[in-house]
Amino acid sequence: MNDAKRSLVLTSLSITSAVILIAIYLNPIWWVALTAPNYPETAFPDGVRINFHMNGVFNGCTLVVKDEITEEEALDCVHEMDTINHYVGMYPIAAGGPIERGFSPFLVSLLIFMVIAFGISDPKKRLYFLGVVFAFNAVWMTMTIYKTDGLSYQNEGYLYALMNQLDQDVNDMTLTSIATVKSVDSERALKQLRDSLAGKEVESMDDMLAEKDAEAAPVVVTISQKEGLILQLKDTYENDLHNNRVSDEWMGNGYQLMAWHYGKVLGRYFNNQDEIRPMVKTLRIATHVVFFGLIGAMLLLVVMATRAKRNPVFWLLVLVPMALPVFFIIDYAAWLWWYGHTLNDMGAFAVKPFMPTVFGEGKVAQFATFSYPSIGFGLMMLNSAVLAAMALIRRDESI
Repeated sequence: MNDAKRSLVLTSLSITSAVILIAIYLNPIWWVALTAPNYPETAFPDGVRINFHMNGVFNGCTLVVKDEITEEEALDCVHEMDTINHYVGMYPIAAGGPIERGFSPFLVSLLIFMVIAFGISDPKKRLYFLGVVFAFNAVWMTMTIYKTDGLSYQNEGYLYALMNQLDQDVNDMTLTSIATVKSVDSERALKQLRDSLAGKEVESMDDMLAEKDAEAAPVVVTISQKEGLILQLKDTYENDLHNNRVSDEWMGNGYQLMAWHYGKVLGRYFNNQDEIRPMVKTLRIATHVVFFGLIGAMLLLVVMATRAKRNPVFWLLVLVPMALPVFFIIDYAAWLWWYGHTLNDMGAFAVKPFMPTVFGEGKVAQFATFSYPSIGFGLMMLNSAVLAAMALIRRDESI
């Protein structure tokens, strides 16, 4: 294979990989379901099912359409599963992977930039490319995590999952501003009296009140789903601020949101602040560590993966994205272990620590559990195959 043809193949494969990575982010990676006699198939045809995405956990239950059952929207099985789990002392699903979900757009962007860079043969062009795109990724990440109102740079799906996990209505995306007038303005009434004494024509009180009623008519403003979610999160946070559950003013950035939301979710069923505060403190530290770790990783790749003589760091451009399915399984299994071994004593039923089912079918008390990969994991495997082909072409090139 000549250089021109090899370059064309590598470019095509890198673009294919980038598209697959975007599709992975938009699709569920894994699904989990519970079935039990008290959750009949007529109401729960798929069981109590949830879908794990890279940016959150979403409802996996579908709308039931039957003559004897009328539903306007599908049952929220994320809430249903949280309710089931808390009886044995398990924390809500949203307590797992807060860092991974919050940093997910920057991690996926990093992987996309890495595979594209691996397809660039010229070291100087690779240096320019990585320098520009990594700078963009670093600025985007910094603004989202630490800048005031940085949530506007976060993706909508992530915000939706956070709001839904707070048991809030995320469907009403309108704001209504109502000006209520209790009485006629005093200065205007005084002027009317003076005009009347002077023999001038004045408007009647009914006309004045009618005009005020018109001014007080509600003004409905339609906003985007994302803006509405941010406003709802802000309102919920400020309610906590008013009730002295938090002390800092609303900043609207990822760092504040992750810590506040994590603490709120942990205390949803088991509000023991002596246990929750250290966990939130650990999350805050982990957020800084991951942030600066990603900055350091990007700097390392820019410096080492762009040299004319290839080194082990260069191969990380393809090996890290290729290993994404392995990373997911490790992270997923680790959080399942945490759920089953971090049981709160305030649960209604005492059970021994256990390992939830990672893959396949299992049984916990009266519940049958199912845990299987979804379309996103299949795309991960496909992407690994594409990247393996790229790596082999590069390897043959260097022999």
